[in-house]
Amino acid sequence: MSSATTGSPAAGSPLSSLAHFGFLTLPSFSMIAFTSAVEVLRMANYVGRAQHYRWSILTPDGVPVRASNGITVKPTRTLEEAGTPDVLIVCGGTQIRSAVDSNIKTLLGEVAGRGIPLGGICTGAYALMSAGLLDDYRCTVHWEDLSTLYREFPRVLFADELFVIDRDRLTCTGGTAPLDLMLNLVGSRLGEKLAAQVSEQFILERIRSASDPQPIPVDARVGFSRAELIEVVRLMEANIEEPLSLDELARLVQLSQRHLQRMFKVYLNVSPTHYYLSLRLRRARDLLRTTDASIARVTTVCGFHSPCHFSKAYRAQFGHAPSIERRHPNQNR
Repeated sequence: MSSATTGSPAAGSPLSSLAHFGFLTLPSFSMIAFTSAVEVLRMANYVGRAQHYRWSILTPDGVPVRASNGITVKPTRTLEEAGTPDVLIVCGGTQIRSAVDSNIKTLLGEVAGRGIPLGGICTGAYALMSAGLLDDYRCTVHWEDLSTLYREFPRVLFADELFVIDRDRLTCTGGTAPLDLMLNLVGSRLGEKLAAQVSEQFILERIRSASDPQPIPVDARVGFSRAELIEVVRLMEANIEEPLSLDELARLVQLSQRHLQRMFKVYLNVSPTHYYLSLRLRRARDLLRTTDASIARVTTVCGFHSPCHFSKAYRAQFGHAPSIERRHPNQNR
């Protein structure tokens, strides 16, 4: 299997020069995910003062379907009427299982057979999985659906990133995450400067990359029955600048340290110490990317008493020094 690309498409890849996007809207599709994707293309044309992108809104029969908020999008066309898009993106929503029937699977299989790249936003990836078109591909889905689909499709390589680009497949979580996916695609084709100008029009603090994990609530990760573990994580989140010791955490939730260690290993596959460190480092990265706070100040507010220790831990976690975050201003917008 060829290697995956989790950031912007590599030069020469099928996704590095997309210009015509086909959006296959399924019944009860997510309007916010759909419009987040389309609006980036519209704004790229506006900011770039040229028709860099065009898009077609598709349904299998050309008849408009209602989004989950009850609104329909017009005009819609069939794939044949729209011509051959550079990529077909399936837009899913709350009723995805009933929306994906044999006709949809056949349509997607035919599109894949023609060599057209495929994508899915919100629950749209489910349609690709059901058609067997994400087997042995990395992909991402909204955190609410992750555990169920993980069991249902064992050949799919699930990740918890905001979006994933793997060869001729792209998948994205829901909500506003399609903004980030499309901004990365725009940056790959038209340059980071124009992508940053688009993000500024949307009042975004920065363009998130594929390396940004989707924020999964801890209770969704471990299940609501593990109240003690959820409480420990919330204590960690509330005590970043002055981290609590393992002994203090165990005492506050009235558990032994051994039991605490075991819970983290079973449900999060990591030690509580490592989880706490990762939490603090992610907070540090957010501060470095979205504020003007000095590295020394970030070191302090994230609970590190030594700049050397902070730099070493940061490099181990993210593969580069904290100062690198300040050398790429376009990604921080």
